[in-house]
Amino acid sequence: MRPTLLIVAWMVLAGAVAGMAGCASDPAAGYTTRSLYPEDVRSVAVPIWTRGRDVYRRELEMRLTEAIIKRLELDTPYKVTRRSRADTELRGTIDNFSQRVLAFHPDTGAPQETEITLTVSFTWTDLRSGKVLVERTGFRQASTYFPPQPSPRFRRAPEEDPFQGSEDALNKLAQRIVEQLESEW
Repeated sequence: MRPTLLIVAWMVLAGAVAGMAGCASDPAAGYTTRSLYPEDVRSVAVPIWTRGRDVYRRELEMRLTEAIIKRLELDTPYKVTRRSRADTELRGTIDNFSQRVLAFHPDTGAPQETEITLTVSFTWTDLRSGKVLVERTGFRQASTYFPPQPSPRFRRAPEEDPFQGSEDALNKLAQRIVEQLESEW
């Protein structure tokens, strides 16, 4: 056999052995190709989330609900449907929305970078048995944005309005919430 052909044969053999080792049926024994999500669940109802009594941002709960539904449809095998047809329900509350300035512009004193933090509580319940599958309180997500500067000559970073900044925080929060629905290893 020629040396290059021998190398290729060894590489194919090593790849086959690695592939077999990576497909363990028990996740504790190695890699698996099974779904990260519980396989007995096929559908989720997501009612519009509620706002806590100290959260005064208009339509924040609707935007978060929409982001969660999109993330469920994109990242999970679940179908989002109405409660009467769903296996499970994901219900939650926006407990807190806060905004703080992280950096001020040295020349103008205007906010240069701002952080938005959202705190939520949610419960994922199996509607067939009434069992709580996941429950989280005080679940937080922060995101930063760069508010508009008063003059073009002071701009150093791309500008975003507060809506864009909160939209980024909501999308990141929705992604993290859906990640919490994964099965335990």
